[in-house]
Amino acid sequence: MSCRSRLATLNEKLTTLERRIEYIEARDDPSLERHFKGHRDTITSVDFNPNRKQVASGSMDSCLMIWNMKPQMRAYRFVGHKDAILSVEFSPSGHLIASASRDKTVRLWVPSVKGESTTFKAHTGTVRSVSFSGDGQSLVTASDDKTVKVWTVHRQKFLFSLNQHINWVRCARFSPDGRLIVSASDDKTIKVWDKTSRECIHSFCEHGGFVNYVDFHPSGTCVAAAATDNTVKVWDVRMNKLIQHYQVHSGVVNALSFHPSGNYLLTSSNDSTLKILDLLEGRLLYTLHGHQGAVTCARFSRDGDFFASGGSDEQVMVWKTNFDSDTDMIQQKKRRSFINDPDLESTRQLREPHQSIVGEQQFFESSEPDPYTPVEERNPNLKLYPAEQQKPHAEPANLHNVAKTLEHIVGQLDVLTQTVAILEQRLSLTEDKVRECASKQRVTFSLEDSGSHRS
Repeated sequence: MSCRSRLATLNEKLTTLERRIEYIEARDDPSLERHFKGHRDTITSVDFNPNRKQVASGSMDSCLMIWNMKPQMRAYRFVGHKDAILSVEFSPSGHLIASASRDKTVRLWVPSVKGESTTFKAHTGTVRSVSFSGDGQSLVTASDDKTVKVWTVHRQKFLFSLNQHINWVRCARFSPDGRLIVSASDDKTIKVWDKTSRECIHSFCEHGGFVNYVDFHPSGTCVAAAATDNTVKVWDVRMNKLIQHYQVHSGVVNALSFHPSGNYLLTSSNDSTLKILDLLEGRLLYTLHGHQGAVTCARFSRDGDFFASGGSDEQVMVWKTNFDSDTDMIQQKKRRSFINDPDLESTRQLREPHQSIVGEQQFFESSEPDPYTPVEERNPNLKLYPAEQQKPHAEPANLHNVAKTLEHIVGQLDVLTQTVAILEQRLSLTEDKVRECASKQRVTFSLEDSGSHRS
């Protein structure tokens, strides 16, 4: 590669880094928008209604709560399960909520004030997970009886069972197109199943601990898993290859959720934090503090503008993402979504984390669900710390590293500029010498020609 082309490449990289810094400085941090308290035990699962007007939560207290996002509307408490609820999910239409329980049943609820529901015995053991297919016509359940089962939503008809796990199955999810099912088990495997053939097409065994949660990337080409070995891993299901490995938590990772754009991954952990990972760059983007104890569940809304979390502190929190506009994110996804790159490196190394302290607070106690009041009014001691206002020990290492990289690149550019200038001078001298030689050669030829004429 010539010096000029190298200079052009470095200039392009410099421009990209400058834009990245501008983006980091302009971007708002995630902020706590809602805080709900009403459960009497650990929250186990949260999900948004697709219309974004409600948030559902399940708890070890055996109750399903529906939190209305409008300030003037009270929450609904649904009672029906005889033991802990371990998983809840809205149907794609938002007209139903499925809940899975330790009482071995699954219930389908209507999210209205009446709370009507139908129930069916799904397994012979605790039902750990329930999830709708993308078209809303099917349900997949996972259980301690070591099976994954698929059901119709209409009349809850049993369709088939997947039976190759040899220990409790913690989680099962459909792919976005409904062709595949992924399941995670205490046998330390993640299995990908073909729904039509009902065969296991691949097993991933790289986790050192039990897998608590698994889900498909919005593109359907990858799956991510959260495990008890404190790690999050992402596999490409086309090449059956590990492509990203994150070790950002200091405790068990309980749950994860992909942003609808596919560019970000939200994780929750026993270390009391939520973390947001930038999948395009393979690095930690934010660390969020708010829960007083283990964060047991987390979920993005369907449009990605919000995410909810629940924990052992019996609280449900709703956060605003404050990412780029949806349009920008969709365009970014189309431009450079890592998930569609078959030549991606097997594992990307993390850079220094950019930590955001988004809330360390004491919350007021309330035995019943109350209409939402602003968090600051509920607790005047609450402080929200954006990324640019770190605690003294929380240095914004990422910006510092970027600045150092920029300085290094600028230095290289200066050296290259000087080198190119010297080469141009040498080229000019060479051209002058060539012209001088050519002139002398013409004189010599002229003299030889005149001598031949005389003879």
